[in-house]
Amino acid sequence: MHRLRNHIRDIHDFPKPGIIFKDITPLVKNPAALRLAVHQLLQPFLGRDINAVAGMEARGFIFGSLIAWELGLPFIPLRKPGKLPYEVQSVEYDLEYGSASLEAHNDAFSANDRVLLIDDLLATGGTAKASCELVEKLGATVEACAFVIELDFLDGRKKLGDYEVHSVLHY
Repeated sequence: MHRLRNHIRDIHDFPKPGIIFKDITPLVKNPAALRLAVHQLLQPFLGRDINAVAGMEARGFIFGSLIAWELGLPFIPLRKPGKLPYEVQSVEYDLEYGSASLEAHNDAFSANDRVLLIDDLLATGGTAKASCELVEKLGATVEACAFVIELDFLDGRKKLGDYEVHSVLHY
């Protein structure tokens, strides 16, 4: 994982003083690093009973769509409000520095769907927990959540309770 860590850039005091932002843009800029990250994200889920992948806006779209493509599965975007053109369901949640909500089309999932949720980062767990709630609100089952980076000191995994969580890099 040292090869991946070399492609994560720390940005101090972003988006506010005291925060060290883990910037993945050097990782996605490097094809070999991106391939390795995708491989490490999907490895635990090969051969599992998963039939859809969902990703949280916006960086979850990068990794989620690549995972879906690799697994030959549909990708479902979980979007910020007002971005989807069809009827939606939404879930509101708190962030470490504000509040937000996510939306998905009413017909994004079916009752038989077993969903793998993907995002770039697990911090306090608010976005991930809201994503799980949204998937379940639409009738599907969350099989697991996977992240490129987990900030262990923020205990986001606790907020996800009994959901299976896989993270490639831990800080």
